[in-house]
Amino acid sequence: MRRLEVVRQKDFSPEDSAILKINPPLVAGWLVDFLRDEIIRRRGFQKAVVGLSGGVDSSLTAFLCARALGPENVVGVRMPYRTSSRESLDHAALVVEALGIPSLTIDISDAVDGYLRHDPGADGRRRGNVMARMRMIILFDQSAKHRALPVGTGNKTERLFGYFTWHADDSPPVNPLGDLFKTQVWALARHMGVPEVIVSKPASADLVAGQTDEGDFGILYEKADRILAQLLKGYSPQRLADMGFEPSDIALVKGRLDSTHWKRHLPTVAMLSSTSIEDYYLRPVDY
Repeated sequence: MRRLEVVRQKDFSPEDSAILKINPPLVAGWLVDFLRDEIIRRRGFQKAVVGLSGGVDSSLTAFLCARALGPENVVGVRMPYRTSSRESLDHAALVVEALGIPSLTIDISDAVDGYLRHDPGADGRRRGNVMARMRMIILFDQSAKHRALPVGTGNKTERLFGYFTWHADDSPPVNPLGDLFKTQVWALARHMGVPEVIVSKPASADLVAGQTDEGDFGILYEKADRILAQLLKGYSPQRLADMGFEPSDIALVKGRLDSTHWKRHLPTVAMLSSTSIEDYYLRPVDY
């Protein structure tokens, strides 16, 4: 039996991305229905607010929201810092133009600098977190102004890697992309008509010049997604190594996954009763 298993593993290629293939029309239809159900029926809103970074995730989210709610009911908000690239602003503008959605641009430089002026020694990581949280303050405030629901844009890969600012990027109450790996986001974005210049450019948090997600990770998205998909199916690191994945890549991905588990949950509550919220007290949808 062991010999047969080894033969099957030799037939498997770690470069095979079949596990990540999606049916774009089906997924798009499901996500549009999801947005209508969550925003309109469950929460009673008619509009959505989306922070437009110029990247593929926020662009795809805007495209999905426009189809679900109508372009006139989606507000795109650009929130640049003084070091943000001109390209990011231009690409966000492409989305606004392509969809015909209302938009506004709010420069966060003064707000961020006003706080950091009291701590000039703050490193890049802290500054990036302040920017991300400032953007979420603005997004929620604009949602109150427009009587619209903030919609999140984080994909499954960055959520599993913990590549987001806690209580910032992952804060909006509805997220259509949270169960799509980055490579699946690219496929769906192309199907939805997101401009190719946005889909094909290197993903970046745009905090410093030349920064890319994959540079920060130390691994390409396609390679990380294939490993994550297998780990989530329950395969052990040793089994993945037997299948042909590089042990160093497995260790990198597994380490990221394990060390950021806490970021994917609400605060840990000390349970004192049988009605502890989110532990025992659940609505039917929570099950």
